[in-house]
Formats: sequence, C-alpha cells, structure tokens
Amino acid sequence: MRGDAEEAGPDVRRLVERAQAGDRAAIEELYRTHFDRIYGYLRLSVGSQHDAEDLTNQTFIRMLESLDRFVWRKVPFSAWLFRIAHNLAIDHFRAGRRWQPEGDVPERISDVSPSAEEAAFHTIDRERMLGLIRGLSRDQQQVLTLRYVFDFTNGEAAAILGKTENAVKQLQHRAIGSLQQRLVHA
Repeated sequence: MRGDAEEAGPDVRRLVERAQAGDRAAIEELYRTHFDRIYGYLRLSVGSQHDAEDLTNQTFIRMLESLDRFVWRKVPFSAWLFRIAHNLAIDHFRAGRRWQPEGDVPERISDVSPSAEEAAFHTIDRERMLGLIRGLSRDQQQVLTLRYVFDFTNGEAAAILGKTENAVKQLQHRAIGSLQQRLVHA
C-alpha cells in the first residue's frame, strides 16, 4: 500500500473541498497530513535542515494562497503539493544556494514491502548508497527520491517534476543502471 493511498478515497477530496471553502480545521488537517512528507522531501532535496524548514513553511503558505485554484486531475492532491515544494526547491537553487548535506538524512518514509530494486538498496550500507546517489544527476536523484522514498508512481513523479512519464522512466532506468555500474566498480 502506498504512503498516500488515502488520496484515492473521498475523504481527501472532501477535506480539500472543505479547505477550499475556508474551513480552518480542514486546512490544519491537510497541513498535519502532509507536513512530514513535504519536509522529508525538501530535506533530501536541499540538504539543510534550516532551509528545508523554511521551504516547508513556504510550501504551505503557497498551498493556502493557491488552494482555490486546485482542480482534481489525474494526480493526487499530495502530488500537487509536492510540485509546489519542488518549484520552491528549484527557486532555492537558482537563488545561488547549493546543496550542502548536514547531519543524518531522514529514513525511508514508507512501510511498503520492498520491490526487488528496493531490496537491493537495503542490502548495501546506507551511507555508501547515499554517496553513490549523490553522484547521480540532480534529475536522477529527484526521481529516485520521489519513487523510492515517497512512493509516488511514475505519473505522479512526472507531474511533480514537470516532465513526461517517459522522461521519468528513462531517468529512473539510467539512475539504476548508473548505480549498478558504480557498485560493480566500487
């Protein structure tokens, strides 16, 4: 079961509709429901706890500012929210800030039973794997993070990153191939 499986149900839809109507309790519930995942994504993306906290707050401010324009489409509400966070992270880097990892990277968010690829990731020392992943292109890192840490589908990752689903599949395939090559030569 995916981490945001509730997105498919009518509860999230009703919650968003209530929030769009100005229901403060619904807005607070959307915040509580999505805060940890948005913060975790931004923490992995920008590498700084302080910047991730700041960008997480900005994400929810933008959510409030644009919630009335949210329209249900093929992707869940959480993908729309992650898209806001992704755009803020991109702006963060364009402003001249660079990714500087600090401290421990958050653990895997989901409790999904691992696929064969994920099982391979878990057999390798975590720090070594993080080092190998940091050697990938930024796009490849983003795709792996969205797919394997936050359990988004290819389509949802594509919507968040502003890419086609095929581009996400290619990035994922190349990233995994690159990781396999690095593991063989390491």
